[in-house]
Amino acid sequence: IENLDNPAPFLSSFSFEITFECLQPLADDLEWKVLYVGSAEDTSHDQVLDEILVGPIPVGINKFVLQADAPDISQIPEGDILGVTVVLVT
Repeated sequence: IENLDNPAPFLSSFSFEITFECLQPLADDLEWKVLYVGSAEDTSHDQVLDEILVGPIPVGINKFVLQADAPDISQIPEGDILGVTVVLVT
């Protein structure tokens, strides 16, 4: 996974180029999710920034760009806005 917009302002959207290898035919689409962790102490501040299904997936090397909006700053506790955070791509 490559972050295409690094560095970027806090309120900018995210763009990730995702490359993966599929070794056998898949019966179902793959679900991809971008999750912003708003607070290390409370998961209720986590935000799903985007969720997509990708498919059908051919055997071989696959690549696509996943874009997601910036987190909603009003959902982040004031004490965590300038702290360390995590963006998870699953």
